[in-house]
Amino acid sequence: MSFIKRLLFWLLGIIILSLGASLTIKANMGVGAWDALNVGLSRIYGFTVGNFVIIIGIILLFVNAVLLKSRPDYMAVFTFFIIGSLIDFWMLIVFRNFEPDEFMLKLVTLVVGLLIIGLGVAMYLQPKFPLNPIDNIMMGVSKRLNVSLVVAKTIGELIALVLALIVKGPIGYGTIIVTIGIGPSIQLFVPFIEKVATRLNVKI
Repeated sequence: MSFIKRLLFWLLGIIILSLGASLTIKANMGVGAWDALNVGLSRIYGFTVGNFVIIIGIILLFVNAVLLKSRPDYMAVFTFFIIGSLIDFWMLIVFRNFEPDEFMLKLVTLVVGLLIIGLGVAMYLQPKFPLNPIDNIMMGVSKRLNVSLVVAKTIGELIALVLALIVKGPIGYGTIIVTIGIGPSIQLFVPFIEKVATRLNVKI
Protein backbone atom coordinates (compact mmCIF):
# COMPACT_ATOMS: atom_id res chain seq x y z
CA MET A 1 0.00 0.00 0.00
CA SER A 2 2.87 2.34 0.80
CA PHE A 3 4.38 1.73 -2.66
CA ILE A 4 1.04 2.47 -4.34
CA LYS A 5 0.71 5.75 -2.43
CA ARG A 6 4.28 6.72 -3.32
CA LEU A 7 3.64 5.88 -6.98
CA LEU A 8 0.43 7.92 -7.09
CA PHE A 9 2.09 10.87 -5.33
CA TRP A 10 4.99 10.74 -7.82
CA LEU A 11 2.64 10.45 -10.78
CA LEU A 12 0.51 13.38 -9.59
CA GLY A 13 3.67 15.45 -9.29
CA ILE A 14 4.65 14.53 -12.86
CA ILE A 15 1.18 15.48 -14.14
CA ILE A 16 1.35 18.86 -12.38
CA LEU A 17 4.95 19.46 -13.54
CA SER A 18 4.04 18.79 -17.18
CA LEU A 19 1.02 21.10 -16.90
CA GLY A 20 3.23 23.93 -15.64
CA ALA A 21 5.85 23.37 -18.34
CA SER A 22 3.13 23.44 -21.02
CA LEU A 23 1.76 26.74 -19.71
CA THR A 24 5.20 28.38 -19.75
CA ILE A 25 5.62 27.29 -23.38
CA LYS A 26 2.12 28.50 -24.30
CA ALA A 27 2.87 31.91 -22.75
CA ASN A 28 5.26 32.46 -25.67
CA MET A 29 7.54 34.82 -23.74
CA GLY A 30 10.55 32.54 -23.61
CA VAL A 31 11.01 29.41 -21.51
CA GLY A 32 13.71 27.62 -19.56
CA ALA A 33 16.78 26.52 -21.53
CA TRP A 34 15.88 22.81 -21.81
CA ASP A 35 12.28 23.51 -22.83
CA ALA A 36 13.54 26.09 -25.35
CA LEU A 37 15.81 23.43 -26.83
CA ASN A 38 12.89 21.00 -27.16
CA VAL A 39 10.63 23.64 -28.73
CA GLY A 40 13.36 24.74 -31.14
CA LEU A 41 14.04 21.17 -32.26
CA SER A 42 10.29 20.61 -32.63
CA ARG A 43 10.00 23.58 -34.97
CA ILE A 44 12.90 22.38 -37.12
CA TYR A 45 12.16 18.67 -37.39
CA GLY A 46 8.39 18.57 -37.02
CA PHE A 47 8.17 16.15 -34.12
CA THR A 48 6.21 17.25 -31.07
CA VAL A 49 7.78 18.99 -28.08
CA GLY A 50 6.99 15.89 -26.02
CA ASN A 51 8.82 13.71 -28.55
CA PHE A 52 11.96 15.76 -28.03
CA VAL A 53 11.55 15.64 -24.24
CA ILE A 54 11.85 11.87 -24.66
CA ILE A 55 14.68 12.00 -27.24
CA ILE A 56 16.78 14.46 -25.20
CA GLY A 57 15.99 12.39 -22.09
CA ILE A 58 17.44 9.27 -23.74
CA ILE A 59 20.59 11.16 -24.77
CA LEU A 60 21.07 12.62 -21.28
CA LEU A 61 20.52 9.19 -19.76
CA PHE A 62 23.66 7.91 -21.45
CA VAL A 63 25.62 11.16 -21.02
CA ASN A 64 24.95 10.98 -17.30
CA ALA A 65 26.05 7.33 -17.20
CA VAL A 66 29.38 8.34 -18.79
CA LEU A 67 29.84 11.24 -16.36
CA LEU A 68 29.12 9.05 -13.34
CA LYS A 69 30.91 6.01 -14.83
CA SER A 70 27.90 3.85 -14.05
CA ARG A 71 25.14 1.98 -15.82
CA PRO A 72 22.32 4.10 -17.27
CA ASP A 73 19.39 4.50 -14.91
CA TYR A 74 16.89 2.80 -17.21
CA MET A 75 14.06 3.32 -14.71
CA ALA A 76 14.30 7.03 -15.51
CA VAL A 77 12.92 6.20 -18.96
CA PHE A 78 9.48 5.99 -17.37
CA THR A 79 9.90 9.48 -15.94
CA PHE A 80 10.76 11.35 -19.13
CA PHE A 81 8.45 9.21 -21.26
CA ILE A 82 5.50 10.16 -19.06
CA ILE A 83 6.57 13.83 -18.90
CA GLY A 84 6.93 14.00 -22.70
CA SER A 85 3.59 12.30 -23.32
CA LEU A 86 1.80 14.57 -20.83
CA ILE A 87 3.31 17.75 -22.29
CA ASP A 88 1.91 16.74 -25.68
CA PHE A 89 -1.45 15.98 -24.03
CA TRP A 90 -1.65 19.42 -22.41
CA MET A 91 -0.37 21.36 -25.43
CA LEU A 92 -2.03 19.51 -28.29
CA ILE A 93 -5.35 18.61 -26.69
CA VAL A 94 -6.19 20.61 -23.57
CA PHE A 95 -4.59 23.94 -24.59
CA ARG A 96 -4.74 23.42 -28.33
CA ASN A 97 -6.66 26.66 -28.95
CA PHE A 98 -5.15 28.65 -26.08
CA GLU A 99 -2.90 31.31 -27.57
CA PRO A 100 -2.53 34.32 -25.20
CA ASP A 101 -1.83 37.46 -27.20
CA GLU A 102 -1.95 40.29 -24.65
CA PHE A 103 1.20 40.95 -22.63
CA MET A 104 -0.48 40.70 -19.21
CA LEU A 105 -2.19 37.41 -20.11
CA LYS A 106 1.13 36.03 -21.35
CA LEU A 107 2.87 37.12 -18.16
CA VAL A 108 0.16 35.64 -15.92
CA THR A 109 0.27 32.37 -17.90
CA LEU A 110 4.05 32.23 -17.54
CA VAL A 111 4.07 32.95 -13.78
CA VAL A 112 1.21 30.54 -13.08
CA GLY A 113 3.02 27.90 -15.12
CA LEU A 114 6.22 28.53 -13.16
CA LEU A 115 4.43 28.14 -9.83
CA ILE A 116 2.77 24.94 -11.03
CA ILE A 117 6.17 23.57 -12.07
CA GLY A 118 7.45 24.32 -8.56
CA LEU A 119 4.55 22.43 -7.01
CA GLY A 120 4.99 19.49 -9.37
CA VAL A 121 8.75 19.19 -8.78
CA ALA A 122 8.29 19.45 -5.01
CA MET A 123 5.81 16.56 -5.21
CA TYR A 124 7.61 14.22 -7.59
CA LEU A 125 10.87 14.44 -5.64
CA GLN A 126 9.34 13.17 -2.37
CA PRO A 127 8.86 9.43 -3.13
CA LYS A 128 12.51 9.14 -4.29
CA PHE A 129 11.60 7.55 -7.62
CA PRO A 130 13.93 7.94 -10.65
CA LEU A 131 14.48 11.57 -11.60
CA ASN A 132 14.19 13.28 -14.93
CA PRO A 133 17.70 13.06 -16.54
CA ILE A 134 17.82 16.88 -16.62
CA ASP A 135 17.66 16.84 -12.81
CA ASN A 136 20.24 14.05 -12.69
CA ILE A 137 22.75 15.60 -15.08
CA MET A 138 23.93 18.14 -12.51
CA MET A 139 24.95 15.23 -10.27
CA GLY A 140 27.12 13.84 -13.04
CA VAL A 141 28.70 17.20 -13.89
CA SER A 142 29.33 17.89 -10.20
CA LYS A 143 31.11 14.57 -9.69
CA ARG A 144 33.14 14.63 -12.91
CA LEU A 145 34.27 18.28 -12.63
CA ASN A 146 34.41 18.32 -8.82
CA VAL A 147 32.24 21.42 -8.53
CA SER A 148 29.25 22.31 -6.37
CA LEU A 149 25.73 21.35 -7.40
CA VAL A 150 24.92 25.02 -7.99
CA VAL A 151 27.86 25.38 -10.39
CA ALA A 152 27.01 22.06 -12.04
CA LYS A 153 23.38 23.12 -12.52
CA THR A 154 24.54 26.41 -14.03
CA ILE A 155 26.86 24.60 -16.44
CA GLY A 156 24.03 22.33 -17.56
CA GLU A 157 21.66 25.27 -18.08
CA LEU A 158 24.29 27.21 -20.05
CA ILE A 159 24.92 24.24 -22.34
CA ALA A 160 21.18 23.87 -22.94
CA LEU A 161 20.90 27.64 -23.53
CA VAL A 162 23.63 27.60 -26.18
CA LEU A 163 22.01 24.63 -27.92
CA ALA A 164 18.60 26.34 -27.72
CA LEU A 165 20.04 29.48 -29.33
CA ILE A 166 21.55 27.37 -32.12
CA VAL A 167 18.18 25.80 -32.94
CA LYS A 168 16.41 29.16 -32.45
CA GLY A 169 14.34 28.04 -29.48
CA PRO A 170 12.09 30.55 -27.67
CA ILE A 171 14.60 32.49 -25.57
CA GLY A 172 13.26 35.76 -24.18
CA TYR A 173 12.21 37.64 -21.07
CA GLY A 174 10.40 34.53 -19.89
CA THR A 175 13.67 32.61 -19.93
CA ILE A 176 15.12 35.02 -17.36
CA ILE A 177 11.97 34.77 -15.22
CA VAL A 178 11.98 30.95 -15.32
CA THR A 179 15.73 30.67 -14.70
CA ILE A 180 15.62 32.99 -11.69
CA GLY A 181 12.25 31.86 -10.39
CA ILE A 182 12.34 28.06 -10.67
CA GLY A 183 14.41 27.53 -7.52
CA PRO A 184 12.30 29.78 -5.28
CA SER A 185 9.14 28.32 -6.82
CA ILE A 186 10.15 24.80 -5.84
CA GLN A 187 11.31 25.91 -2.40
CA LEU A 188 7.99 27.70 -1.83
CA PHE A 189 6.12 24.40 -1.93
CA VAL A 190 8.69 22.00 -0.44
CA PRO A 191 7.87 22.53 3.29
CA PHE A 192 4.13 22.04 2.74
CA ILE A 193 4.59 19.06 0.40
CA GLU A 194 7.05 17.41 2.81
CA LYS A 195 4.42 17.61 5.57
CA VAL A 196 1.78 16.14 3.28
CA ALA A 197 4.14 13.40 2.10
CA THR A 198 5.04 12.50 5.69
CA ARG A 199 1.40 12.40 6.70
CA LEU A 200 0.53 10.16 3.76
CA ASN A 201 3.63 7.99 4.32
CA VAL A 202 4.97 8.41 0.79
CA LYS A 203 8.58 9.23 1.78
CA ILE A 204 11.31 6.64 2.24
